[in-house]
Amino acid sequence: MSTTTNIDVTGMTCGHCVSAVTSELAALPGVSSVEVDLHPEGTTPVTIVSESPLDPAAVAAAVDEAGYELAAPA
Repeated sequence: MSTTTNIDVTGMTCGHCVSAVTSELAALPGVSSVEVDLHPEGTTPVTIVSESPLDPAAVAAAVDEAGYELAAPA
């Protein structure tokens, strides 16, 4: 059974941003897909589908490695 994780990322403005975040998140163990809905002027929602729940610290580290930040929870 797959698990869906939804995160919000700040600072993404273009296709290169999408590519960088997608690449880093897709490299996490068990990730089968990453979908980014780019919002250049604000917070970008990202949906990650994986084989099992992801470690939130690993997700945050992957986003950081791509050069962006997770949005603070509302």
